[in-house]
Amino acid sequence: MIERKPIFPNIIELNHQLGHVIGCNVYLIYEGNEWVLIDIGYEEDVDEVVELIRELDFPFSQCKTLIATHADVDHIQGLAKTKQILRTTVSAHPLAAEPLQTGDRIKTFAQIDAQGIDMAMPPVEVESLIDDGDVIEVGNLKLEVWLTPGHTDSQLSFRMGKYLFSGDNIYRDGCIGAIDAHHGSDLKAFIGSLTRIRESDVEWLLPSHGPMFRKDNAQLDAVIERVTGYLSMADFGTCAVEWPLMNQYEEDIAAGKMPE
Repeated sequence: MIERKPIFPNIIELNHQLGHVIGCNVYLIYEGNEWVLIDIGYEEDVDEVVELIRELDFPFSQCKTLIATHADVDHIQGLAKTKQILRTTVSAHPLAAEPLQTGDRIKTFAQIDAQGIDMAMPPVEVESLIDDGDVIEVGNLKLEVWLTPGHTDSQLSFRMGKYLFSGDNIYRDGCIGAIDAHHGSDLKAFIGSLTRIRESDVEWLLPSHGPMFRKDNAQLDAVIERVTGYLSMADFGTCAVEWPLMNQYEEDIAAGKMPE
């Protein structure tokens, strides 16, 4: 057995535990012998993750479930292999279940031809559908499920006391998860999710990528203002809801107005 290095009580982040980055943040939440994983990352990292869990002396039989924050390949490609090894279940939002169960390479971003991305996406059965307001119990701990759409339609966050496992909503540098119409992104929903986080009394945000950080309302205000600005854009290919520049351009063309 190796020494456990929790980042907070009852929370181990496996990149921190390993001492090097393997991909997305993988959180192991435990109380007594019972434990769950939030996300798993790429399939190529599963053997290292599973061996680490073994060395940390967490009984495989006590893994309650593997939780998917959303159905992006960098978070869930290793689910099928991990599930088979641990003989446990997978929990995800209903809108994430179909791409997970079918191994949809397009919606999970496993295949993006324009960027030369071509990865396998092993299908995996989802036994437990979870949604906003549900509670996942780990021993005496309670993970409150928040649906925080915007980055994807199925993005989940999980509150445990003063900690929020916040997915791809916001990172320490103020960046947010990718916005892509094909991906199921929704700017108004994203603003709503960021506002919910901002107005909550959680103290720490534990994102799916990068370092954990204290919630900073001033930072969130700035991010919300920035994302709100994306609602009105010129490019019809964005997730914007209105395009005032193009409306004005159309009026100018109809009026025969020339460049000034």
